[in-house]
Amino acid sequence: MQVQHYNKVQASRFILWLGVLTFFSVMNETMFTVSLPDISNYFGITPSAANWTNTCFSLSFAIGVAVYGKISDHIGMKKLLLFGMLTYGFGSVIGLLCHAWYPGMLTARFFQGVGASAVPSLIMVMIVKVVDPGQQGRAFGLIGSVVAFGEGLGPVVGGAISGYIHWSVLFALPLVSLLALPFVLRILPDEKSKRKAFDMTGAVLLSIGILMFALFTTLYHWVYLAASLALFVLLAFHIRRSQQPFLEPFLFRKKAYVAGVLTGALLLGTVAGFIAMVPYLMKAVYHMPTSLIGGSILFPGTLSVILFGMLGGILADRRGHIITMLSGLAMIAAGFLIILFYLDRGPWLIAVSMILTFGGLSFVKTIVSAGVAKTLEPDEAGSGMGMLNFACFLAEGIGIASVGGLLTRPWLNARWIGTVTMQAASLYSNMMLIFMALAVFGGTLFLLAYKRTANKDQTGNS
Repeated sequence: MQVQHYNKVQASRFILWLGVLTFFSVMNETMFTVSLPDISNYFGITPSAANWTNTCFSLSFAIGVAVYGKISDHIGMKKLLLFGMLTYGFGSVIGLLCHAWYPGMLTARFFQGVGASAVPSLIMVMIVKVVDPGQQGRAFGLIGSVVAFGEGLGPVVGGAISGYIHWSVLFALPLVSLLALPFVLRILPDEKSKRKAFDMTGAVLLSIGILMFALFTTLYHWVYLAASLALFVLLAFHIRRSQQPFLEPFLFRKKAYVAGVLTGALLLGTVAGFIAMVPYLMKAVYHMPTSLIGGSILFPGTLSVILFGMLGGILADRRGHIITMLSGLAMIAAGFLIILFYLDRGPWLIAVSMILTFGGLSFVKTIVSAGVAKTLEPDEAGSGMGMLNFACFLAEGIGIASVGGLLTRPWLNARWIGTVTMQAASLYSNMMLIFMALAVFGGTLFLLAYKRTANKDQTGNS
């Protein structure tokens, strides 16, 4: 499909309006985070079950991102966006009507994820196609700021609504985003699309395999892990025999691309799990109400996203990916270390940790998006960027589900860190060791894969 290139003014208008939809779509991903303990109490369920409120959204969001990215070159973007936003609204209405029924609420979150995923997948493809490569760092930085700010503001809004009204009202807020839809559809260019076969079998095998793995990370029943592995093996055989597989084999032959995707998945999944843990932490250690958790603990972190997201894009264009990634990793590590050693010393330290973590996450998202984009040819943008978004959102869902399961593990209650004196805080401090290990591994993977590429770029520029 051929898309007419925008001039700077047209590109700015497009990104502005689509940024509005992006903000609401990603905010819904985390808006329920601060309310997970309340949902657990409302239904009388464990944290591992309550966390599926977010996990169900994230998994369907991830699958949707992959599907939209896959077919964006063959079906008009206007049709895809319209379908996605209407599905998003449909899920919100179901949530309002069925919030008192746990399966109904999960169904609503599933449809919300399917619909909301249309926005980020389409905007990432458009940036690669219509924005000059020399300006893509700033463009990704801007969208990264919108995404990170939406994800960060979600718990603040969710905490206020849940604390002063009721968490079920959160289903009504996404309906506001539909007001921007006519403006976006008017700005989107006309396209000549062509029909192409879609690998439904591959999509189903992958989706069910992911679901089985997510259930394993929550329930720790080996039958789910076995089923997941079996489905992935079937998927591998299917890809070899299919002429147009759901997962593009050529993407897995690009070492730098694979490393970038794995890095994004590891780091974003780790941070998502950490953020999902914070509301449980604040209630268990400091007995803080839901509204105060969102406003005083998570809100300072959301403010840092605006600044650091833009700085990340500028720093990436001027100083390169390695320096920017190291800066982001250092901030995330510092935030994690505060929780690890000084969890029970005061709520303000948790707020400082959130500032560092959200700020570092903005840098990481910008670098991963820009770095992966450079490994792709123009005709690979749809599949490649869609797969990146798919992996990252999928990892976030699995990270949230895994944290719900870890919160129920008794062996994590032991006092391993000497500086943590409260017994109730030991569980959360010990979990930081897992987060630290995952963050270090993800950062090391990126640096090893991209150091040689960065050195070549610097030599060529000099």
